[in-house]
Amino acid sequence: MDITAEHPEYRAGAAAWKRYSDLYAGGEQLKAHGDAYLAPRAKEPQDIYSERLSRLFYENYIGSIIDWYGATLFRREPNIVLEQTDNKTRSYYAGFIENCDRRGTTLSQMLRRQFVNALVYGRSYLLVDFPAAGEQAVTRADEDRRGLSNAYLVPYDPRDLINWSRDMDGALEWVVLRQKSTARSASVDEEPMRETRYLYFDRSRYRIYRQQDGEAAPRIVSEGLHGLSKQGSVPLLEMSISDGLWLMNKAALLQVEHLNKSNALAWAISMGLFSMPVIYSDREWKQILGESYYIQLAPHDRFGWTEPEGKVYRIASDNLARLKEEIYRVCYLIQQARPVSGAGSQQSGLSKQQDLYVTHEVLRSYGDLVKDFSKVVLRTIQAAREDKIVIDVQGMDDFDISDFAADLADAETLLRMDVPSPTLKKTIYKKIASKYLCDVRQDIKDQINQEIDKAIVQ
Repeated sequence: MDITAEHPEYRAGAAAWKRYSDLYAGGEQLKAHGDAYLAPRAKEPQDIYSERLSRLFYENYIGSIIDWYGATLFRREPNIVLEQTDNKTRSYYAGFIENCDRRGTTLSQMLRRQFVNALVYGRSYLLVDFPAAGEQAVTRADEDRRGLSNAYLVPYDPRDLINWSRDMDGALEWVVLRQKSTARSASVDEEPMRETRYLYFDRSRYRIYRQQDGEAAPRIVSEGLHGLSKQGSVPLLEMSISDGLWLMNKAALLQVEHLNKSNALAWAISMGLFSMPVIYSDREWKQILGESYYIQLAPHDRFGWTEPEGKVYRIASDNLARLKEEIYRVCYLIQQARPVSGAGSQQSGLSKQQDLYVTHEVLRSYGDLVKDFSKVVLRTIQAAREDKIVIDVQGMDDFDISDFAADLADAETLLRMDVPSPTLKKTIYKKIASKYLCDVRQDIKDQINQEIDKAIVQ
């Protein structure tokens, strides 16, 4: 197969993903490609359009909205529950949750990054990999001692996945990932070499290709069995957002329209500040105008300035406000589009809860998506390591509609009912503890859960 070939869906989506990346990042990244977003007027002189491009600005609502969802959803980290396991295995997963990529990134941080990427690009990917073996491990103990069983995650987004194939059930049969980088030079005088790597994975094997500038075709540098070959699975896991919850896709065109309208209004206001003089006279006009000159008018001559009446400015301002509100509305955040001060801005707590009802339902959907994906990641690693353990992911269903005191009061009410169920009591205590201690290390959470299990016996 041609390892450099691109899937038709990849070619069709590449331009949109580039646009979505610019709209999410904003700032200098978008300004560097401003001609792709700021539309020129019909027959507009190039020098005028170039000046408008140099003054381009962008009010990045969608980037803030996506980051708000990411921050709100992960305000309390997902609660990962490990049961029916020995201390050594529990210790491994606690370490993995605190450092899932061998670079000190926690699993929660990795999931938040991939969730944000999914909101921007529609989907994101995690590659489950294991260290290269070199010599084959003789026993599981030898494998653990050499660190060969220590799984780690590598993040990707749709811009990296250039080709793939799926079976009739939609599962991946093989994938090709492309990575571009700049290799270090051997000396200061040499120019850095640009390098492209192609990573091929099917259900049992992997192949790594490398191509540097000047080489005619990629060359294989490594191949063999990957960590999920026994399970017959491609080690690339996909987090996919439905079209209805793909926020960037819903708001991108509105953001581009808002950019053009806001820049047009700013340009018109700037030009309006430099009013042109108007002379009303029947005689020939030859006088020079300027700050250091004066003009002489006949008794019936009149002098004035051109200045717009302002009606179009009000229309444009109202249209910008409507576009902004629409961006928030399609992203299920209409309450945040309202002004923060002025008449009608004060709301009761109950009113705010009602306004944010739809937002919290969407957040719960996102929470279910992240929890399901977390289970897939952890259970994939469990299957590859052949660990005897039960893994579950809980939480991500409370987004500060009420404070912790209200949750605690609800828990006390349930406990006072004295329901004859030790399992219910364990669950209540664990849930309250996980909410209050959401930012502590996983090994401490595991120890607390074990102590609760021991304290409340059947």
